[in-house]
Formats: sequence, C-alpha cells, structure tokens
Amino acid sequence: MARPREFDEEHVLEAVMERFWTAGFERTSAQDLVDATGLGRGSLYAAYASKEGLFEQALLRYRKRARAHVDKLDAEPSAIKALRILMTDVVDADLPRPHPRGCLATNSAIEMAAHNPRIAELVRENFGILRRGIEGTMRRGQATGELSSNRDAAALAMFVFTAIQGLRVMARALKADDRQSLFSVIEQTLLALR
Repeated sequence: MARPREFDEEHVLEAVMERFWTAGFERTSAQDLVDATGLGRGSLYAAYASKEGLFEQALLRYRKRARAHVDKLDAEPSAIKALRILMTDVVDADLPRPHPRGCLATNSAIEMAAHNPRIAELVRENFGILRRGIEGTMRRGQATGELSSNRDAAALAMFVFTAIQGLRVMARALKADDRQSLFSVIEQTLLALR
C-alpha cells in the first residue's frame, strides 16, 4: 500500500508552477524547486519522479488559468467587450511587472515544445482550452449580430488567439509607457471582427 503524501499537494504544485513560470525549465534547478516547495529533494522526486514530471504537473496546473479566462469570457454577454477584457487582462498581467512572465504555455512552446513531444502536447491542450473559449465567444457574437456572421468562427478564434499570444510576448518586452501601443493592437484586432 502506498504511503499517503505528507504535504499539501496544492501548495507544492502552485510553487512548482510559479517557479517554472518565472524562470523556465532550463533555468530552474532541482535546488530551486526544493527551495520553492520547502520539500526535500527525495520527497519531491519520490512524488513526481523527475524535473520533467514536475514541469508536466506545472503545465497541467496552468490549465486552471486558461479555464478562468474562458469563464470570464462566458460571463460577459457582449462578445466584443468579453474579448477586450481578455486582451486587456493579458497586457495588464505583465506590463507593469518588474520581471514579466508572459504565458507559461507560450514560454514552454518556445523553450521546449520543439524537442519534447509530451510538452508540445500539453501546450496544445492549454492553447486549445482558450482557443475554444474564444470560438464560443465568436459564435455568440455572430448569433447576436455583434460580430460578422459571414466569416468562419474557428478561423476568427485562431486569429484572436494568435493576437493574444503576440500581446503576451510583447508585454514581456515593452515598458509600461508602451501600454497604449498594445491597446491599439487590441482595438485593431476587435475592429477586424466586425
């Protein structure tokens, strides 16, 4: 019979996700994970097998954030307003930070997906949650006449999703006084949907 875990798994996985999100996979050492979680190396690896196993858990945990974005999209009746809020949240999450993190899934796609099929799969799954949520918002906006109904909702969702990923990357690189240029991108993206 397996021994029950003697630590708060939620706390540990949140700390692991935060560490990888801040530093990336390669720049996170085993000692960084020990320091972040407060667990001994043996306990950490006994529970999660390897650094790669911990990274997979971080990406699985990150799905909650994608789902929270989708819930926020679903809660706003206006498709345009919902998409504007989503994109504004993306910019505001990183632009004012002294050490912006961007999106863990995007960062993982850039750092690891090309040479790690399992990470690539987890990144695609994370991306898919938000993309499908955006597509649902598109369909809702098309049904109400708020968005152009003569265009493919799935293609529009991919267009908006790609703009969001670009905003995430740019928000990591720009300064707070560049905020208005990112908001211009948001407005141009929304204009293209009408």
